[in-house]
Amino acid sequence: MTAAFPKIPVSVLIPAKNEEENLPACLESVARADEVFVVDSQSEDASEVIAQRYGAAVVQFHFNGRWPKKKNWSLENLPFRNEWVLIVDCDERITPELWDEIATVIEADEKDGYYLNRRVFFLGKWIRHGGKYPDWNLRLFRHAKGRYENLNTEEIRNTGDNEVHEHVVVEGGRIGYLQQDMLHIDFRDLYHWLARHNRYSNWEARVYYNLLTGMGDDGTIGANLFGDSVQRKRFLKKIWVRLPFKPLLRFVLFYFIRLGFLDGYPGYVYGRLLSQYEYQIGVKLYELKAFGGRLNVDAPAAEPAVPELVGSAETQQSSSV
Repeated sequence: MTAAFPKIPVSVLIPAKNEEENLPACLESVARADEVFVVDSQSEDASEVIAQRYGAAVVQFHFNGRWPKKKNWSLENLPFRNEWVLIVDCDERITPELWDEIATVIEADEKDGYYLNRRVFFLGKWIRHGGKYPDWNLRLFRHAKGRYENLNTEEIRNTGDNEVHEHVVVEGGRIGYLQQDMLHIDFRDLYHWLARHNRYSNWEARVYYNLLTGMGDDGTIGANLFGDSVQRKRFLKKIWVRLPFKPLLRFVLFYFIRLGFLDGYPGYVYGRLLSQYEYQIGVKLYELKAFGGRLNVDAPAAEPAVPELVGSAETQQSSSV
């Protein structure tokens, strides 16, 4: 069906690792793009083979444990042939209606970037309530002008090699909002949801810590009660991190105040898991503040001396197309 449509001058960037269950539907949904890159992290499943089967260019990303992570590294290093880039995660789908709108705004040439709204599906149900919709993400932008913010979390281990909750900052600030939704549908089971949020809670704990210690907003999208939807969320988070009983509050806010109960049993499960996630963040924040990220340690252990290796070079992040 998509072959009948002309290609749209957009380069799609898909970060991936062990995503063989999600990639086919994702790649089918971006077939109208002129160019597709799948940036893989040495997947151990069939992700690379699937990406190549759909005609995507596969690039291997080797994380060195520091900044930049996968998306910013890709934005700096991939040979995009289009001015516009669209970031799509493996569990996301771009609908035909959204592609039509993307083609229209690119041709109009009035903005430098656009927010896309996501419909999050969980246990087969669109989680429409609980504050999960609208869910704005700046994913379409002029490649030369957009980069992900650095929230200074790279020293925290086990957060993964990809920007997840960081947002794109677009130079110039001419930003619009698209009307058609993108779909967030993860075909993997709850084991993967829990494993993913275990990593995310490491990242969130560091973000909470930075907010509590007054780290500045330089180089980030910033916090502004009167700004866009993401800036308002960032402003409210500065208040949220100081509140007591956050796991309970998160469930009450999601399930009752924001009407998550209207999404049935999937909404209830989602609310309970968000409460558990908030508890994980709190425990890890305590660990971070009291023990430098390590439990049952009174003082950080002295770092062992590293022998100097003559003629060695620092390992860099690299790619192979």
